[in-house]
Amino acid sequence: MKIRIEVDETTLENEVVIRCAGLTKEVQMIQQALSEIAAGNQRFIFYKGETEYYMSLDEILFFETENGTINVHTADDVYQTKYKLYELEERLPGYFMRVSKSAILNVDKIYSMTKNLSTCLVQFTKSHKQVYVSRYYFKPLKEKLEEMRMRR
Repeated sequence: MKIRIEVDETTLENEVVIRCAGLTKEVQMIQQALSEIAAGNQRFIFYKGETEYYMSLDEILFFETENGTINVHTADDVYQTKYKLYELEERLPGYFMRVSKSAILNVDKIYSMTKNLSTCLVQFTKSHKQVYVSRYYFKPLKEKLEEMRMRR
């Protein structure tokens, strides 16, 4: 595989072109990785009271619904967003995953998982925060973690 970078100072927006003989699994993985990097660099607007915060998705541990509000959890704070969970699912990159009716988590930030009979408790890196994964989402989460491990 050849990798080439062309610098053009007249370009208004960066563009990545993948030239290939066919759409192989490897090419799809490259495309997905580039999409996730681009999405991760996006800054979302979150709220706390009357203040707007412009944050990268890399800082987010999980999103959780509580009393009709969508809370955005970082390692040491909680913000709100105006998006619904289903809207977030559509906008977030592939390293975010719905894990229950009321939560979407950042798979890259998982520190540990403790499984019991009906749920799984996920704990996050450098945080005391935790979220429950419902039985329905446990197997897809394990598969996603394995897929991500294989990519690295």
